This record gives sequence, structure tokens and C-alpha cells, in this order.
Amino acid sequence: MRHRKPAVGVQWRRIHRSSGALIFTLLASALVGCEGTELGGSGTCVRVPSIAGLSATTMFPSDRITTWNPGVPGGVPMRSKVCANISAASYGNGAMDAAAGIQAAINACPAGRVVLVSAGTFTINNGNFLLIDHGITLRGAGPGRTILQKTDGAKPGVEATGPKPAPIVILGPSRWAISDHGFAGSTDLTADGVQGQHSITVASTSGFRAGQTVLLDERSGASWQTDPCGRGRIWAAPDFRVVWQLHDPRQPTDDPLKTPPDAANQDAFGWFSRLDRPTSEIKQIASIAGHTLTFSTPIHITYRVSHTAQVTGYNMTRTANAGIENLTVIGGDNGNVRFEWCDDCWAKSIDNTVWHDEGFAVNNSFRIEIRDSYVHDGAWAQPGGGGYAISLASGSSEVLVENSIILKANKVMVARSAGAGSVVGYNYVDDGYINTNGRWIEVGLNGSHMVGSHHMLFEGNYGFNFDSDKTHGNAIYHTIFRNYLTGTRAPFKNQLGGALIDDASQQYNAPRRAAGAEAYSYWDTFVGNVLGQPGHTSGWAYQLTHRTLGSPAIWLLGWDDWPPYPIDTNVAATTERHGNYDYVTNSVVWDPNIPDHNLPASLYLKEKPAFFNTGKGYTWPWVDPVGATKVYTLPAKARYDAGTPFVQP
Repeated sequence: MRHRKPAVGVQWRRIHRSSGALIFTLLASALVGCEGTELGGSGTCVRVPSIAGLSATTMFPSDRITTWNPGVPGGVPMRSKVCANISAASYGNGAMDAAAGIQAAINACPAGRVVLVSAGTFTINNGNFLLIDHGITLRGAGPGRTILQKTDGAKPGVEATGPKPAPIVILGPSRWAISDHGFAGSTDLTADGVQGQHSITVASTSGFRAGQTVLLDERSGASWQTDPCGRGRIWAAPDFRVVWQLHDPRQPTDDPLKTPPDAANQDAFGWFSRLDRPTSEIKQIASIAGHTLTFSTPIHITYRVSHTAQVTGYNMTRTANAGIENLTVIGGDNGNVRFEWCDDCWAKSIDNTVWHDEGFAVNNSFRIEIRDSYVHDGAWAQPGGGGYAISLASGSSEVLVENSIILKANKVMVARSAGAGSVVGYNYVDDGYINTNGRWIEVGLNGSHMVGSHHMLFEGNYGFNFDSDKTHGNAIYHTIFRNYLTGTRAPFKNQLGGALIDDASQQYNAPRRAAGAEAYSYWDTFVGNVLGQPGHTSGWAYQLTHRTLGSPAIWLLGWDDWPPYPIDTNVAATTERHGNYDYVTNSVVWDPNIPDHNLPASLYLKEKPAFFNTGKGYTWPWVDPVGATKVYTLPAKARYDAGTPFVQP
């Protein structure tokens, strides 16, 4: 049974309740098509990997549930054949630029093999970067042992970039699109592409092939709507699935937008998507029959012919099956590591530090995996795009960020018109801040920061909060499951010096919240979380229905960060909350309309993950709101606390 989602508001809650708690089962997929090559190969049929995910019932409305099966299919490959050994001593252990030598080895390395770089320091300066444009692995001797550095780039606590800003590593065919932002021809859908289905029908399949990576998107359908925050009108879809940051009358925080959007007037309408098409996801074609395209993974949100839904190819020769492992990157001033037009690519055991722009940037990419890594201490922790730790952007989908430590950046993660089917799982996330205003508590776990992001899963993380900002429009349909959200950051020092920043003792630090969602963030689902910290919630409210900067609360839903600080009541009305424990009421709060209180262990894992199976007594699930012990030990945080970010204590 499926129900249609009407316009945002309290009425949606009533309609949702009448449908009851819908029960779904995620099943492993079968092979689609005929025998053939892996996705990205040249065969006319491709092998579709089985879906790793929950084989159990869950209590979610149908439009909120999807199949979360992210990352490299089958996991990061354990490659053993080495095509080149590169010694740091050959380049003076950092005294000479090593970019040309390493790049030559990468270029000559056959697919499926490893370029092995020794322990020591390798300098990559003067605007150079390493481009991994085919399916090989660049592997070091270990993070902290093999160091790729840019000494003429980002510096701690320095706002300026170097004279020739560049990343250190790019996984993909190119830094920039050859033409037309990397897109090729489009075709219209002739019937809605329905959430949960693998197939769509299109006007023409000319120019498309099995194994091809494509973009699925639709127009926003936005027009002037009454602003739920009381600021006149806002440019939004009638159902509020898309809400741009544009008001009438204009507000100081509005994005550079002029209506209606057109090719000569894109501005923010085209920052991270095709013009006015922020709701999107990247797919791979498994097979073609007549006017039907069948994808390797299911669609995560319905794409509507009434919104001119389209499928679009890329004019880039995409890179597949490329990875970096076991090394440190430091000093990139156009990001440290970038995934650009990359499929089934990865970063594993990377110490990623001191960057401008993003530590890891994932753009126009599909099934990227960032795992077992330490992303920390951005060079300049300021809003504006220069100090984000991890960014998913431009339609990037089914990304896995897992078992990592992510802290001391402006925004520890963002999703900009991207993220469909992605999972942020079992990471320690802390100390998001503004270096010139340490009292401001940034968003923590986050799938927002540009309109269009949808259907991300946040599971099993330790974070100082979950929040969804409205800075550049809204994000929708995120699921927050079995996380420990403390509401306060761990004490830390600002990169610019000064006193210790300690949210627990400095009452002016704000906004203090465990679970937040700013105005226009609709249809989020919070299930099985533990919220707040014992001994740190004195004076906290359970939920604020009005916002005062210094008023802490477990729930801060629909808040606005600009005067007069209104509350968008539609956020709470469309937020599903079930089985969450908090340290204000000291109880588990269940939705009385959902009788099922049996929380599954995971929404994307079939069994206890390997990084919990270390023989050292780690309990999984480690967050248990209904148990006598609410939280056990997260392996990623245990590594950080022990001072061994890559060795499990």
C-alpha cells in the first residue's frame, strides 16, 4: 500500500496516521539481464550485485524507506599485484616535487594493480596533483608513514590559499568537465519513475547503453508560496519538496537567484545540479529493452513526468574501480582528495588533514566508499565552502562513509543536491565550529546545505547533534537510526588559539540541541536514538516551540537562525519519532500510533560489521535505547580516545 504525500502541514500527519504503520521487507536482489561484464564494462548485459541490507521488517511509511546498499559492491577489493614501487628517497624525502614521477607510474599501471609508495614524504606542489583516471590503487605504507604533502597550499589557521590552488589527489578522468558541465543528451520519462522500482520508460533510448552511468532528475516546479516562517512568500514547489532560499520580500540571506530560472540566469539554480533540477540521483543502466531502462539499484524517490523528469548521460569517460589507501594527505588548497565522475571508487585508511574547500569531495560520482579514515583539522574552519570535511555534491548517490573519525572542521559533512541512497554509518563526528565564533555550535551529522538532497541514512554514529540546515534550501526524507547524539561538543581548542571551548560549561555556546532540523526540512525519521548526555541536560527542554539562542533542548525542530527566529511548525508535524531515549525525560518515547517496538539491529547491514568483530568485546548494536545500558563503545571513538586513530584498542 502506498499513500500520496500532499502539501506540507498538519494535514499530512493526519493522513499519514490513517494509513497506519506500513511494514516493508527488504530482500536481496537477483541478477538482472543475462551473463555479462561488471558494470562499466563493454558487454550488453551486466552483473548486478546482490543488495546487502536488512532482511527484516521495519515500521516506516513507504515514501521514507529505500534500499540502502551503498559503497563499492562487495567491499573494497584486496589488490595484491604491484605494478610499481616508488621510494621517497628518490625525491629527497620531500625535498623535490614527486608529482611527475608518481603520475608516470599511475599512468603506466594496468587496471587492477597497485602503485606502492614507500614510507616517507612526497611533495606535490606548484598546482600539480595526482590524477587516478583508471581502475588502479595508490597505496602507501600507512597513514602517518606515507605522507603526500602540498607545502605551497593550505596552512593551519590561514584563510588564504596558495598561489596555485590544487587538490592532492583526484580520482576520476579530469578535474573539470570538458564541456556542458560534463552532461550529454537527455531523454524524457514517459511515465513516473516510481520510488523502489528498478525500471523507467523513456521517450528514446538512443545514445544509452547497458553499463552506462546516468543522471536521473526532475524540475523543481517551484513558484511563489506562502512562507511557513512568516516572511511573506518563498520560492518553493507547491508540495514543498523543494524550497529554494529566495523570499519576497528579499532577505539578506537569500541566494543569488532571479525568477524564473533560465539558461542565462542560472546562479544558485545551477550550482550543484542541472538548471532548476536539484532533486536527482545517479544510476547505472543494467539493461535496455525497447523504451525501458532498467537500473542496477532501485530509484530512491519518485521522479514525475509532471516535473519533466529526464535521464541524462555524461560526456566524460568516467573512471571506475580506483582507490587510495594507507597514507596521509595534507595541505591541499582545492580540497585534499576529490572524486570526480568516479564509480565504485574508494578511500581507505586515509589521514586527511589541513585543507581548504573539502577534505573529501564527492562530485558527480556513484557508489563511493570512504572508510576507516581520520578527517580532521581543516585549515580554515569558516562557512562559505572552504572548511568542510566531507562533501557529497552534484547528484552523487549511494555513497558509504563508514567507521571513520571526522572532526574539527566548519561543517563536518554536507550534502549539496546529492546523497540519495547514501549511508553515514558508525563514525565518530565531533567539534564542528566557526573559528572566529567558537560559541556557535555547528551542524554535526548532516545531509543538507543545498536544496535537493534526500533519502540518506545516518546509522550508529556518535555525534554532537544531527541537524539539517536551510542555508541554500531544504533537504528531505533523511533517516536517523540508532545514533548517540550528545547535544554538546567535546572540549577543544580553536585553531586560532584562545581558551578551551567547552559547551558543557559555557552556557552561551549555542544552539545546543541533540536532534535538530531547520525550517523547511520535511519528512525526516528519527528511530532508536539516544539523545543528550547524562549529567549534561540540566535546564534543557524536551522540545522548543519557540527559539531563543541560549535555550538548549533535546529537539529543535523547524528553527530559523535569523531574527526574529520563527519556528516552522510543519517540520515537527512531518517528522516521525519512535523509540528514542533522551536524558531530559529519562525515558523512551514511542509514537503511540506505531505498535511495533521491535527495533531492528540495522537498516543496511545483514550482520555485525567486521570492525566490531575485533575480539575485544565490542557490542553491536552499540546504541540501545530500550536496554539497561543505553550506549556501549563505538570502535571509531575508542580509537580516537586512545590516540590511535588507525589501531583499534
